Amino acid sequence: MDRELEGRVALVTGAWRGIGRATARALIGRGARVAVNVRDRERAEQAARELGDGALPAPGDVSRAEDVSRMVGDTLTRFGRLDILVNNAAHATGTPLLELEEAEWRRAFDVNVTGAFLCLKAVLPAMQAAHYGRIINIRSTAGKTVSTLAGPHYTASKHALLGLTRSAARDLGPLGITVNAVCPGMTDTELIHEVADQDLVRQILATRVPIRRMGTPEAVADLVCYLASERSGYINGASLDINGGILLV
Repeated sequence: MDRELEGRVALVTGAWRGIGRATARALIGRGARVAVNVRDRERAEQAARELGDGALPAPGDVSRAEDVSRMVGDTLTRFGRLDILVNNAAHATGTPLLELEEAEWRRAFDVNVTGAFLCLKAVLPAMQAAHYGRIINIRSTAGKTVSTLAGPHYTASKHALLGLTRSAARDLGPLGITVNAVCPGMTDTELIHEVADQDLVRQILATRVPIRRMGTPEAVADLVCYLASERSGYINGASLDINGGILLV
């Protein structure tokens, strides 16, 4: 299984750091070539350089159809195929409802839902032609309950992403394309250290997470890689938890 994705091509959105970067690295480690999406061109090129052979910079804003079309087109031009899509790009802030403005609400949906839809639509022709595809949407436990640290706009958008996942799974399954979601809990990324109250994080881990620690981006990436493989072919429309048991408490 070490090189089980040999010959496959993936597009990973939001791959500058955290879960996205870990997923791109894991896919490359298993033999895939990966288009690395970061909104800013300079950072996309830096990420691709750091990931090494098999990585292609794919800069662009996933909420803009023209950017997504270019990203996918460049990937197909370079590699000739596109087998795997990981919709990881996300807009996440902790603004509470009483302070939330329309622009921030819309931005969350533009990136977290519309971005996933635009990427999904853009990769479909290549996947349909191959009668094969793996689409993985990164949701969060917020998409099953209420976000622990982010605001209502984030929670609502992640619930909406489940609807897209299930509808797409139903429609695309007959075409040889599976669509699934991964729902990470609190994960030890740069973002959680930058924006979250660390005392609150420690309290949540001590009282609500039975395993008593955060997850790692690498563990999430391993689950994504399984869903991206041929071994996952009978999993479709699923939403898989990786959260240390936080939903049990």
